[in-house]
Amino acid sequence: MTAPPYTRHQEVPPLSAWPASVDAALFHTVYRALKRSPEAIRLELPGLKTLDLILQSEAWIVVDRAYNDLPVAAWSEFRAGEREGLHEPVPCELRYFHGYAGMIVKRVLDAVDELLNPRSPDGEASRQVIAFPLDE
Repeated sequence: MTAPPYTRHQEVPPLSAWPASVDAALFHTVYRALKRSPEAIRLELPGLKTLDLILQSEAWIVVDRAYNDLPVAAWSEFRAGEREGLHEPVPCELRYFHGYAGMIVKRVLDAVDELLNPRSPDGEASRQVIAFPLDE
């Protein structure tokens, strides 16, 4: 049995909302993670005490556990089809539900990248391209 999708970000009026965009690589990382998961993904945000991020295909919502999952910020209305190429940022709408939401937005996106793209213990330098042997 799957949990119903989180919808409070649609029910609570935002303090502000405007056009924004999400980095293409991050958007595709979240998209792939959601395709592998049967339901929404909930991530605890390191360093942001009571804040969690709920990832759904139609919205990414920062919620405060201490206040019964009240929305703090949300990226929604992703328009991936409007891009010319897969490498271009994905247009969306960014909504703030809290006066200080703007202070955490970058940290949240960085945390998502770190949580969904674990790095190798040796760091990026340990990755290398291995050539396929030529059939002669």
